[in-house]
Amino acid sequence: MTELSRSQRRTDRSRADHALPQLVARLDQDAGSGEVFTIRDLTKELGVSARTLRFYEEKGLVDPRRNGQERLYSRRDRARLKYVLMGKSVGFSLEEVREMLDLYDLGDGQVTQLKVAREKFRERIARLTRQKSDIDRAIDELSHACRAIDTMLAASERNRK
Repeated sequence: MTELSRSQRRTDRSRADHALPQLVARLDQDAGSGEVFTIRDLTKELGVSARTLRFYEEKGLVDPRRNGQERLYSRRDRARLKYVLMGKSVGFSLEEVREMLDLYDLGDGQVTQLKVAREKFRERIARLTRQKSDIDRAIDELSHACRAIDTMLAASERNRK
């Protein structure tokens, strides 16, 4: 693994460590905001398709207002979409993301939501750590097998000469 990729992973991990609390806090701040976003605004900002946004709406993860056929997303919807995308990017299912988002509305100052999210994040880290260990072991075994094959091929070449 190169130093650059280690550095990048640290940077990505640092961003992720700060992203969740900021997104959760933003849900509170944005709930009363009058700012609205169109589907076009959010597809550009979030780098997803309109179909993806409609799918998340269909699944009940966001609830944009309607102005005729036009969907108008609140800042809260936008924050929820960011949370969904962050959760998906680290391997959570939509159902797991929904469970965490649904806890937002309990009215306990987000304590339950944050505790549940922390526990789910720790479980995900443990699962990914085990997978990484399995992948590292498989890479080592394949590398060893390649070296053995290289040795056999070199011996075969020498015997032909």
